[in-house]
Amino acid sequence: MRRRDFLRRTGLLAGTAPALGALAPAVRHEQPRTSDHERHRTFDPMSWSDVRDQFALTRSRIHMASFLLASHPRPVAKAIERHRKGFDEDPATYWHDHFQTAEPGVREAIGTYLDADPAHIALTDSTTMGLGLVYGGLDLKPGQEILTTPHGHWSTLESLNLRAERSGAKVNTVALYDDPAETSVDMVVSRMRSAITDRTRVIAVTWVHSSTGVKLPLSDMADALADINANREKEDRVLFCVDGVHGLGIEDVMVGELGCDFFMAGTHKWMFGPRGTGFIWGHPDAWDALNPIIPTFGPSVGVWIGALPPDTPHITPGTVHTPGGFHSFDHRWAVGEAFQFHMDIRKGRVQRRIHEMNTRAKEALSSMPHVRLYTPLSESLSAGIICFDVDQHAPSDVVAHLRNRDIIASTTPYRESYARLAPGVLNNEGEVDRTIEAITELS
Repeated sequence: MRRRDFLRRTGLLAGTAPALGALAPAVRHEQPRTSDHERHRTFDPMSWSDVRDQFALTRSRIHMASFLLASHPRPVAKAIERHRKGFDEDPATYWHDHFQTAEPGVREAIGTYLDADPAHIALTDSTTMGLGLVYGGLDLKPGQEILTTPHGHWSTLESLNLRAERSGAKVNTVALYDDPAETSVDMVVSRMRSAITDRTRVIAVTWVHSSTGVKLPLSDMADALADINANREKEDRVLFCVDGVHGLGIEDVMVGELGCDFFMAGTHKWMFGPRGTGFIWGHPDAWDALNPIIPTFGPSVGVWIGALPPDTPHITPGTVHTPGGFHSFDHRWAVGEAFQFHMDIRKGRVQRRIHEMNTRAKEALSSMPHVRLYTPLSESLSAGIICFDVDQHAPSDVVAHLRNRDIIASTTPYRESYARLAPGVLNNEGEVDRTIEAITELS
């Protein structure tokens, strides 16, 4: 078989290597993306009530914990069902017909939202997978140090501990604040700077703490790190790594403005993406410090079988660090619809709406003598999560009380637990007020 015929048969002319090999010609199941006309015909993205109508969430309850695992909005649900139908009818042909274009399209949608080059976006199944791939693959030497905080999630802390055990690096911890309600930019930056040593190679932080609701001033922290890194060789500079899942889908910023080297997030929380999806974004200058953990599919397989040259331009950091294997493609390939859904609503409007709902709730909670509010009132130091205590009531009892009033809240899954609310774009002022009234009943 001539090389060009081989490439055509296996789909490698498009720059991607299939894992199934060549398939005989078959009827293609074309599944076009939702057009702008169809998208806007079903709802007005400038109407918050119309946005709410895109979700199948029951209206018999007030949902103040939607950030845990998203309900799929209609465009995402339709995309999932479209792909699922294609796979159910003829899985081999459907995969063969779409694998070359589906994931590049997802990367492009994420890149548009982040204002980032899709070549530097790897696809994952969750925030935890992204954290494991980054922290597990960082090039660390014995004696180098990883600096983190006690405010992060178990997934961050354990990923770092596992990497330290394998590499001989050491994990150091610094509290960036004591009383979360009293957090300030100067406090966070000064404590971070004071904990950095000559051996610090990585700083691992969480953008918005699900433990307290504090949002870290990432750009200010990055500016301080830039001053430190100015006097270091590339292999010794401090890498700034961020779990960004509870800021993504809220804050109207471009990823480059955050100043980090790696940004990991799931898309099935505030982004309303398909459950079981996520991504890693890496700064172009940072990928050299990261080693792949799981073999990738894609162009690398084409090089392996000799069908593509080793220097093929389609092998990018994003593809190399995207784990191979067969995933829940009906969900992964629908991720782009979630990012487009947010772009239709407009990022700035989403940010304002969520901050308005949260400010309304926080100001009411802060005025109650029987409530202690842990999350800062300032929008610059908080996002969409509100943590609080009610006198003489355990956090679980507060959540149970709210549930009896048909209000779904949550507790923080940490050693020191608080009651937690998360007003978002699916809520309105009346729902916030009803939630506050229910908490008033506990006085």
